[in-house]
Amino acid sequence: MDLKFKITGFIARPVHDVFEAVANPDTLSRYFTTGGAQGRLETGATVTWDFADFPGAFPVEVIEVVPDQRIVFRWEANEGMPEGDAPVVDAGYFTTVTMTFEPQDGDRTLVTIAEEGWRETATGLKASYGNCQGWAQMLSALKMWVEHGINLREGFYK
Repeated sequence: MDLKFKITGFIARPVHDVFEAVANPDTLSRYFTTGGAQGRLETGATVTWDFADFPGAFPVEVIEVVPDQRIVFRWEANEGMPEGDAPVVDAGYFTTVTMTFEPQDGDRTLVTIAEEGWRETATGLKASYGNCQGWAQMLSALKMWVEHGINLREGFYK
């Protein structure tokens, strides 16, 4: 079993506006990285993302950026909480995230987010579900921010 997922959604804004809302750390920090984002998503860069619900800045290694089309990055897999009290801090491997931005008729954008690369274990499966949930929230928050200027995640976490 290959642990991976893909989610999609339409955003009623031109592709450049939607792409910039992800690539620009100032904008990304307004609706997604609740603890802040440091560094623009550009090919070869390593940026950091911090989340209030998952404290501690995460390094994000940007593999490829094609402006207004695609962002590919990898980050360390986090397999979450195993049975018991001790969190898995260092899973020892990376997953790859691919975001695509496709212009649609009428200044709409189809955003697709895919992630793959978890180990085929119970904790890998659980982690993939957790990240799928997180990316679905991100896509919803992106839509609300870009279309309406509303931070959907504000007050959602601690």
